[in-house]
Amino acid sequence: MQLERLAETTYIDQERLEPYASGEVHRPRREGDTGKAPDGKPMADLDDIYNQRIFELAAAMPRAVALDHPDAAARAHSKLCGSTVEVEIKLDDDRIADFGQSVKACLLGQASAAIVGREIVGTSEAEFRAVAAAMRRMLKEGGPRPEGRWADLGLLEPVKDYPHRHASTLLVFDAVERALDEAKAKGKIQTEGGTAASTSGV
Repeated sequence: MQLERLAETTYIDQERLEPYASGEVHRPRREGDTGKAPDGKPMADLDDIYNQRIFELAAAMPRAVALDHPDAAARAHSKLCGSTVEVEIKLDDDRIADFGQSVKACLLGQASAAIVGREIVGTSEAEFRAVAAAMRRMLKEGGPRPEGRWADLGLLEPVKDYPHRHASTLLVFDAVERALDEAKAKGKIQTEGGTAASTSGV
């Protein structure tokens, strides 16, 4: 898989979204957004999700480039919203030494991918899988937010009340874990003495 070398990998219509980001216009509730979470508790308002920080993250997508000779690549796609994330990784033993991504996703998928792109280089396989598991627990089970350098992922916590938005938010994690699986199958991931890498900071 070769990622497209396009500057416009992140596509945001700034003029259309600016009124929402500035608070001038409140985003209407969409079909399926009933006002109550699956557990019966009040849902987070969509304005709490689509806040200024989320817009800023999505608008500054890091590592939106193709890698030369990646060790593994993978793609994740959401049939529900049509979002797609493609990733490429280079490894140094069990750590991600370089990363490239092509993100054609909704705002939530873009924000999630932006945080991952910012923090992923230098991360071990075990740490990344722990962060991905923490994200899934946060969205699907009401678990705690990721901590440390991954703390910005907690900005996506209100998405837990909107199950039909979980898939797009988690796409980058699905794609990276598939790439890690591919790298492991190729024998590209090695850990000293076969020990698990640190998962600190999750």
